[in-house]
Amino acid sequence: MTRSYLVTGGAGFIGSHLVDALLARGDTVVALDTLATGRLGNLDAASGHPNFTFVQGSILDELVVDDLAHQCDVIVHLAAAVGVKLIVEQPLKSLTTNIRGSEIVVEAAHRYRRRLLMASTSEIYGKSSGLLTEDSDRVLGSNTVARWAYATAKSVDEVLAYAYYKERGLPTTVVRLFNTVGPRQSAAYGMVIPRLVRQAVANEPLTVFGDGQQTRCFCHIGDVVRAALLLLDNDGSIGEVFNVGSHTPISIVDLAHRIVERVGSQAQVTFIAYEDAYEEGFEDMRRGEPSTEKLAQLTGWEPTLGLDQILDEMIAEAREELHRAGLQQ
Repeated sequence: MTRSYLVTGGAGFIGSHLVDALLARGDTVVALDTLATGRLGNLDAASGHPNFTFVQGSILDELVVDDLAHQCDVIVHLAAAVGVKLIVEQPLKSLTTNIRGSEIVVEAAHRYRRRLLMASTSEIYGKSSGLLTEDSDRVLGSNTVARWAYATAKSVDEVLAYAYYKERGLPTTVVRLFNTVGPRQSAAYGMVIPRLVRQAVANEPLTVFGDGQQTRCFCHIGDVVRAALLLLDNDGSIGEVFNVGSHTPISIVDLAHRIVERVGSQAQVTFIAYEDAYEEGFEDMRRGEPSTEKLAQLTGWEPTLGLDQILDEMIAEAREELHRAGLQQ
C-alpha cells in the first residue's frame, strides 16, 4: 500500500536520497527544507515527478509543519543543524533548530496521529568507545563545549519521541546514524570524506585534525536509506531506537592515505591541531563501532557497500564538480 510522506530536511544529503527511494516505490512525498544547508540540486531526480512536492520552509514554522503533517500519513524527521563545523560556529542556532524544531514536528505528529521516524546521531554516545549498543552509557564533556551541547540536544529529541510514544501512544522510531556518506554530501560543514576527497582530487594537502588516530565507521547512504525504509515498514520498530552504521572502523589518517591512493594523487597528508581547525577547548571522540544486531534481528539489514565503493563514487562526483568549475582537465 502506497502512503504519503513528509520528509523534513528533504533537500539535504540524506533527505534527498530518501525522497528518491520513496518515489521509486510509488509513494507520495512532500519535502520541507529551508535550503540553509540543503540544495535544490539534490532534488533534480525528484523534480517534476507527479507524486513530489517541495516546500521551502522551516520546522520552526508551526503553521507550515501543522499543515503538512495534516496532509501526510508518515513523517520522517531529518531536518537538523548538522556537521561539526556548523555546530561549533553556530551553537545557539543549532540548539534552537534541534530542540524546538523537533518539538514542533513531534507535536504535529501527535496532533494528527502520524507515524514518525526521527533521525538521531552517534554523537549522543559522546566519548563512549568500544562496541556501542543502543543501551550503551553516554559519556559527555562540559556543557560549555559546543559538541557536547549538540549531543545533548539530540538526546533530548530522542527522549521527547520516546515520551510521546510511552505516554501518548505516538508511533515513533528513532535511528542513530553513524557517519553516513555518499554522493551529494557537502564538504562545507565539516564532513570528513567529502573534504578529504575534494582536497585529493584538487591535488591539495589533505588536512587531518588532531593525531588522526580517531576512528570512524562509514556507511553508504544507500544502505542507510534501505534501513530507514525497512524500519518504517515494520511495526516492530515502534517505540524503539536503532543504530545504523557499518562495522569497519578506520582511522582518519589511514582514510586520508587510502583516498590519496584511490585518487592517484600526489597530495600530501598534513595534520592540524583541533584548536586551529575549530576552537580552543574543542574535543573529539576516539569512537567505537556501532552494534547493529538489533536492527538485523528485526529486519535482516546488513550494510552491503564497502568503503572503497563509497570512495570511488565520491571521487567520481568530486572530479565532475571540479571539471564543471574548470579546475580539472
